[in-house]
Amino acid sequence: MKFADPKNDLAFKKIFGNENHKNILISFLNSVLNFTDEKVIVDVELANPYQVPRIPELKETILDIKATNKNNDTFIVEMQRKNLGDFSKRSLYYTSKAYVSQLPKGHDYTLLKKVYFIGILNFNIFDNNSYISRHLIINQETNTQDLKDFEFSFIELPKFNKSLEELDSILDKWIFFIKNVSDLKIIPKQYEKIKEFKEAFEIVTQTAWDEKELELYDYVGLKEFDEINALRTAQRKAIKQGIEQGIEQGIEQEKLNIAKNLLDILDNETISKKTNLSIEDIEKLRNDI
Repeated sequence: MKFADPKNDLAFKKIFGNENHKNILISFLNSVLNFTDEKVIVDVELANPYQVPRIPELKETILDIKATNKNNDTFIVEMQRKNLGDFSKRSLYYTSKAYVSQLPKGHDYTLLKKVYFIGILNFNIFDNNSYISRHLIINQETNTQDLKDFEFSFIELPKFNKSLEELDSILDKWIFFIKNVSDLKIIPKQYEKIKEFKEAFEIVTQTAWDEKELELYDYVGLKEFDEINALRTAQRKAIKQGIEQGIEQGIEQEKLNIAKNLLDILDNETISKKTNLSIEDIEKLRNDI
């Protein structure tokens, strides 16, 4: 079998934003947010359900997941493969935007509902060792969560290193699935008896995809590769330029050091010939000393 990579934006949306398989998203949300008992999500309404986009749309659109539950709480789930910087600020922006958009101008603020942001990152941004971190607004004096309408969860995939045999929770299974499923050849026994995972594996089986979806999946993958390659090229150029500038500055400084040692024994013209410094530079150096 050939499984698609959930870290590909299109595949991620196809798995977790599927109107016909909302139970997959529900399972994922409950596991990430650790919802139990009365907090368990039993149904969601997708604000942007999956549909095969056109290539021009992919150039501008972020394929994230937005959903609401029966309490009208909002859930934003975003897969971010590349570290473009300031992701924490980006998450704050999208969460606050979703919060404000709930309320038309002039309405009662008490109608505002909680917004949960879940960021799945293919890179690290925090110093904590755990692959998942939860961020709340906490009262510094009382250590209580008095402002409850914003909650952020970040999953840093590079920090997740569990093997199949070490998966001991539904959350572990979801993170392993997202990080590693494209490297698997068969459905592992750890997933066979769980309905949501059985459906998720069916969705990522590329032999079931139509031609348009396969084309877009490859397009997204190549686009991401090109962006990463362009960034690396820019970094290499910057490093090379910095090294060259450093060498030039080092040479110039060495010339000045030699000139300083010759000021007491040679005239400006002779020093200029020995160091290739201009007579003006040497005269300035003599005046500074």
